[in-house]
Amino acid sequence: MTTVAATADEGDPVEALMRSVRIPPRPSLLIDLQRELAERDPSPRRIARIIANDVGISGALLKLANSPFYGAARKAKSVEQGINFLGVSQCSALITGMLARQAVEAEGVSLNEFWDVSAKRARALVFTSRKLRIAPPDIAHTFGLFCDIGVPLLMNRFADYAATHAAASHDAGQCFTAVEDARHDTNHAAIGCLLARNWGLSADVSWAILLHHDYRVLDDPATDDAIRSLVALCLLAEKAIQTYHGNSNSLEWDKGGARACQHLGLTAEETEELLDELHEMFGTDH
Repeated sequence: MTTVAATADEGDPVEALMRSVRIPPRPSLLIDLQRELAERDPSPRRIARIIANDVGISGALLKLANSPFYGAARKAKSVEQGINFLGVSQCSALITGMLARQAVEAEGVSLNEFWDVSAKRARALVFTSRKLRIAPPDIAHTFGLFCDIGVPLLMNRFADYAATHAAASHDAGQCFTAVEDARHDTNHAAIGCLLARNWGLSADVSWAILLHHDYRVLDDPATDDAIRSLVALCLLAEKAIQTYHGNSNSLEWDKGGARACQHLGLTAEETEELLDELHEMFGTDH
């Protein structure tokens, strides 16, 4: 693991703290994959070769290619076929998410629930981005998986971070990240943004991670529309996940839901229909 690179005066205590949060280095497989994707005509065959030595990722990718969610009319019999069925961009997003799961751990804490919620969020963002036609599905998927990636990293850095996360989750007034900043001089959105940049993820993903609890951006025309759309879709996904888990109230939705709907151009009826569709989709996970 590596530490966050310094970008400010070494005497800055906040910057020193940020450097002390250990960020997993970009996996070599991801470097090779991104190099291939930067080619004028990325090759599914070469991508299949890149991931061939990782049996877990190869198998998981093939399983996803054949899953009902991705709607394959035929069954892929090889990883290369799976990549062709999914498309290079979607395939890259899926592989990046799998690598994140391999790289990120929290000492003494099970992350099964964390990854379950992340997977649901990513699926919800893909679904709504396609439905509303406002964001590339692969970008939406990557953002959905990575927006809370700073949480387990802060669990490793601060012994009492779990208590901070719980307090922020139940604070109806303050911004989630403001609660974290007050206790630790940093927050999971900032740390997640740093990891996204270190891993070479798109600028839209990095910025959306940084801003996904700052709902003021939804009213800010100076912020790129693509970033605001991702933040708005994330709020919609959060509301759907909370409802699916039996929580009728979502504090994050209370804080930013109206702004999100306004930005997405959704009426109250359309919002409810989307939430119902997401609830039904989550029910097919099991």
